[in-house]
Amino acid sequence: MEALALADSDDESDLRRSLRLLNRLGARPMARRVVNRLRNLGAARIDRGPRPQTLRNPAGLTARQLEILGLVTTGLGNADIARHLVISPKTVDHHVSAILRKLGVSSRAAAADAARRLRLPDQALQDGEIVAAR
Repeated sequence: MEALALADSDDESDLRRSLRLLNRLGARPMARRVVNRLRNLGAARIDRGPRPQTLRNPAGLTARQLEILGLVTTGLGNADIARHLVISPKTVDHHVSAILRKLGVSSRAAAADAARRLRLPDQALQDGEIVAAR
């Protein structure tokens, strides 16, 4: 309801909030309308929303988040994951926080359990090893 009310606004910040809400809800047709309204207002850097692969994921995880979740399930800490992926530990921390939020859990162990329970499509977890899905 809020997303639709904001979509009627002529204020760019209202439209951007509407777009975020619509993307979260997966309301693609309405989100496209809001994008068009933002473009007509001359807005720059418009969020394009989640990628199709992310939308197909039952937990809404990105490919990178799935990769990091797979490493979390093996027991690696953020510093080890960062070295493995050649990214900063702070970036790993941001991804782990997003993963916990999206899975609705409060710990890495609970995230690993959720990954196994959901049988996430882009990562197969077998005997503690990460095997890319085909």
